[in-house]
Amino acid sequence: MEPEARSQRRANVASAVSTLRSGLPDRYLTPEDISSMFSVPIETVYHWRKQRTGPPGFRVGRHVRYDPVAVQAWVAEQSELDAAA
Repeated sequence: MEPEARSQRRANVASAVSTLRSGLPDRYLTPEDISSMFSVPIETVYHWRKQRTGPPGFRVGRHVRYDPVAVQAWVAEQSELDAAA
């Protein structure tokens, strides 16, 4: 991974951690929430779900939702992996 790309990824993860630390919402998150939180296109969120590389989500009928606590745990895991790299 290029140093500039790694730096951008760290900034995105730090932003997401900051957002989550400021208080977890008291509702399940939508893919649009995840997209906004990480400043990535919505297509990226769906790609993460398809590849099982992003935060774990679940279906409610036709709709995908994310538990804020699971998203926070995923961000922490990504931070640890990035720090180890």
